[in-house]
Amino acid sequence: MNCIDLLQPKSLFATLRRLAVKNKMPLYVVGGFVRDGLLKKTCKDIDILTLGDSASLAHAFAEAQGGAKVTIFKNFGTAMVHWGPYVVEFVQARKESYQVNSRKPKVLAGTLEDDIFRRDFTVNTLAISLNQADLGRLVDLCDGMTHLKKGIIHTPCDPRKTFSDDPLRMFRAVRFATQLHFRLAPAVVTAIQEEAGRISILSKERIIEEVNKILLSPDPVRGLRLLDHLGLLKRILPEMEALKGVKTINGLSHKENFIHTLKVVENVLQLLKGKKNPMRLWLIWAALLHDIAKPITKRFIPSIGFTFHNHEWIGAKMVPKIFKRLGLPLRAEMRYVKKLVQMHLRHLPLVENEVSDSAVRRFIYDAGDEIEDLLLLCRADITSNNPRKIAKYLANFDKLDLMIKAIEEKDHIRNLQPVIGGHSIMKIFELKPSPIVGKLKGAIKEAILAGRIPNEYEAVYAYMVTHAKELGLKLPSS
Repeated sequence: MNCIDLLQPKSLFATLRRLAVKNKMPLYVVGGFVRDGLLKKTCKDIDILTLGDSASLAHAFAEAQGGAKVTIFKNFGTAMVHWGPYVVEFVQARKESYQVNSRKPKVLAGTLEDDIFRRDFTVNTLAISLNQADLGRLVDLCDGMTHLKKGIIHTPCDPRKTFSDDPLRMFRAVRFATQLHFRLAPAVVTAIQEEAGRISILSKERIIEEVNKILLSPDPVRGLRLLDHLGLLKRILPEMEALKGVKTINGLSHKENFIHTLKVVENVLQLLKGKKNPMRLWLIWAALLHDIAKPITKRFIPSIGFTFHNHEWIGAKMVPKIFKRLGLPLRAEMRYVKKLVQMHLRHLPLVENEVSDSAVRRFIYDAGDEIEDLLLLCRADITSNNPRKIAKYLANFDKLDLMIKAIEEKDHIRNLQPVIGGHSIMKIFELKPSPIVGKLKGAIKEAILAGRIPNEYEAVYAYMVTHAKELGLKLPSS
């Protein structure tokens, strides 16, 4: 099979061909670029397999492109050059051997065959010759083309050895299966289930990098189900495992919270469809963790049934610990997820009952800039099997949306800053920082949120003076 048409952009590969002839060095493009090209997908990462010094070829390529920067990775015999939107990595053919307690291999120079068979999956072993004698010829030593056509993830060698040598490949198997919508070969499934314990030698950063790629794939729920089936999910997120199962007492049951959580993730993705959201990954994490405290808050009350009181608050407290354990960022992203978990039930009184403007104002203020994502998560959390109940709930939700938009447009509550703040209070009453300043500042904010006064200087000033007298304060001039 000749794949010369896949060698795009032409100018880049023409340069590589000239260098191959000039340096008398056999070259092949291999891996994801070939795989994605055959699947008619775009790939900006180009791996060039060299049967010779990859660094010298990278420098020659960079010089031919006008002196582009070359990054050398000596330990792995690789070099990287940026070419416009493309990242070209030159990889010297190698063979690898592993120690039992490390996924970092000992690397030796190898042949084309050595390099092909050291790779993770057969669909990533396909190579295209860049050599003059057989330009464009597809090299397929591991039945990769068959697996690509059938949508199968398999390994070039014994999958048990593949995953034992480098346990990160277990997560990569799930990631490729999810991203490409392929299925895992039965032998791969068995090997991962047997070797799952080997992930203990991996760093949390490498694991979470793969997990996040799964969550950002077109079908993360499929990826999560695969991780669960393979025994990987419970090893990295045991809190999810604890969500499984339904208990029945005196004919009263609760919903299956593991399945519910996956459905919420699915609903989030549906609501995000066609929309760009910079917090997409963290919104998915919020959906994953929104009910994470239900197992430890579950109680049975004979007259009511099962309850999960305060699971949103306890769940929010669990978020930082989970993020730290998994190696997720502990700053803005963690605070965002924690806030959404903590507030994911705050809308309930607003959609189930007639509510005042002041209640909606407080909701807007507390949600702040996260209000749109919070409301999206709240909508996604509706997973009842009763269509009428869902229709009624969504209709009430639509009314709440209209109320929020109207109040926000009129009062600008979202990031409320009273026209008279703490510094002004201290100046007006000639005070130093003290608890009484905080009390007066808080009272002003509460009055605005409750709708008792508008956020206008005269109204706020008059309220402040009146309330100050109740606190025993007087204006210096009086």
